[in-house]
Amino acid sequence: YVPPQVRKVQETLDDKKREQLGRLKKMVNGLINRLSEPNLSSISGQMEELYMANSRKDMNETLTDILMNACVTAVAMPARLMMEHVLLVSILHHNVGIEVGAHFLEAVVKKFDELCKSDAEGKECENVLALIAHLYNFHVVHSLLIFDILKKLVSIFTEKEIELILFLLKNVGFSLRKDDALALKELITEAQRKANTAEKKLQDQTRVRFMLETMLALRNNDMRKIPGYDPEPVEKLRKLQRTLVRSGGSGKETQLRVSLESLLSADQAGRWWIVGSSWSGAPMINDTNSKTQQKPHIGKVSSKILELARKQRMNTDIRRSIFCVLMTSEDFLDAFEKLLK
Repeated sequence: YVPPQVRKVQETLDDKKREQLGRLKKMVNGLINRLSEPNLSSISGQMEELYMANSRKDMNETLTDILMNACVTAVAMPARLMMEHVLLVSILHHNVGIEVGAHFLEAVVKKFDELCKSDAEGKECENVLALIAHLYNFHVVHSLLIFDILKKLVSIFTEKEIELILFLLKNVGFSLRKDDALALKELITEAQRKANTAEKKLQDQTRVRFMLETMLALRNNDMRKIPGYDPEPVEKLRKLQRTLVRSGGSGKETQLRVSLESLLSADQAGRWWIVGSSWSGAPMINDTNSKTQQKPHIGKVSSKILELARKQRMNTDIRRSIFCVLMTSEDFLDAFEKLLK
């Protein structure tokens, strides 16, 4: 039971919060609507000020909602506009904190997974993939995620997936080749194997052949063979990014090295890629059998050391055993051997 006066206070607080969020949404929307290459510097500056004035959570949610509504449409988004939107996220990711890019990336990847499972006729899937591709182009995510998505698409391998593979490779193929040539080579081999086994199922052979030719052109570093490939706009915006990112360089050290699986299971397993991310859920591993097996072997340790461990708040078996090993070892080699055991 909530007394009426307390209820009244809560309702007024909720109304205030709603009003505040409405105002914030209007401001962010206004900035995003005016977004273009020449005024990127001033808009990113204003966005940073908004981040300083409001709570990170509210800002992240508002910005992600507005960008998703603007970019994930049933018609194909103009490439230039898409790049400018993602570049703004990238600048905030480097200047404000990695939770900005992480929040946006998680929403985009979940949307992609949702669209993959549904049979949407529009261009939403391409738009979401373009967002992920440019997040990689502007050093928000690591190539690991792109390879995960490509592997997923290759494993399904229907006409829709072939279309998406082509689209993704056209956007980030040569960057992937620079980052991890071996992984790209393995992916191409897998795609060729799939194409050979799926020949009978796919009526439109030319599409598969075209995709394989594009992949071979990538492997041989032949840019002319890829129709419509133009690295110029991305390079131009990367230069702009370097001038606007304060930490110096292109900020490769802030890339999120996170896999597709981790992003999709973030709600169940927590977000390890965000430092200090709060997580309220069931224990990550609730398998009692594994817990009993993993009980570390402390050996014969004096009760004095165990008492010390208790005083130092070594409250789990593994912590206690590490503490005891460090306290009772003769030298570093002995400690190393015991820790390995």
